Amino acid sequence: MDADQATPQVVRVVAVIGAGTMGSGIAQVFAQAGVAVDLVDASAGALPRARDTIARSLSRLVDKNVLAPEARERVSSLLNFTTDPDVIARADLVVEAISEDADAKRRLFAEIDGLAPARTCLASNTSSISIASLAAATRRPDRVVGLHFMNPVPLMALVEVVRGRQTSDATMAMAHAIVASLGKTAVESADTPGFIANRVLMPMINEAVFALMEGVGTAEAIDAVMRLGMHHPMGPLALADLIGLDVCVAILDVMRDGLNNEKYAPCPLLRELVASGRLGRKTRRGFYEYPG
Repeated sequence: MDADQATPQVVRVVAVIGAGTMGSGIAQVFAQAGVAVDLVDASAGALPRARDTIARSLSRLVDKNVLAPEARERVSSLLNFTTDPDVIARADLVVEAISEDADAKRRLFAEIDGLAPARTCLASNTSSISIASLAAATRRPDRVVGLHFMNPVPLMALVEVVRGRQTSDATMAMAHAIVASLGKTAVESADTPGFIANRVLMPMINEAVFALMEGVGTAEAIDAVMRLGMHHPMGPLALADLIGLDVCVAILDVMRDGLNNEKYAPCPLLRELVASGRLGRKTRRGFYEYPG
């Protein structure tokens, strides 16, 4: 089937796979745009957390007069939280948002490919992994695309759109239309490790960790220099805590291996913190401590 014929013109139902921080945010913004969303996670325990996370996010938007109270109810009504992967069969678009593990993503894409209608496009929220490699796990590589949302998804305006080697023009056009419908800005990136965002961001974060490890400055000093001197809204170490230190390590490993360059190897201190369970905000301890 030709990709132009297979690509749906209108996305009415989206399946988001993975109910973590990113998946919850992605589900929320689609529902805010009036799209019905099935948020799917194999872990039943993840779904109540996702529901609570989205409810708090919507309440904050109402408090800030960004969202009308009646709109919050409409958005909530469009969200379905489920462990049943069979809902993928009704999706016009599937967005994968599981952990940054290439093998796990490839296995999931092969599974999704068997469940989704032939017309359905498959997208990955990966922040560093080759779209072409994920597409190769499917029988529809022309309908696989990268949609890399930024954290926190409801607030960040950027989505990196990544074309795999076989991604069709029709799929890219749909991806751009989807991003625009969410009120966000699409920026295209080549399908190289880290894409644009993390190719630039992760070396900065990694160098900040080296500076901390080598005693160049305290975490507070390093972050203050970047906030006050470079006008960044958040220092690199605080940002690493927000992203998740384990995610930073995973992205850097992908970049080091994919680009065959040791300059992207994670700082030993970063690996040490991850090994000790200090993953950032999600464990309430990273470079900083966070209240419970």
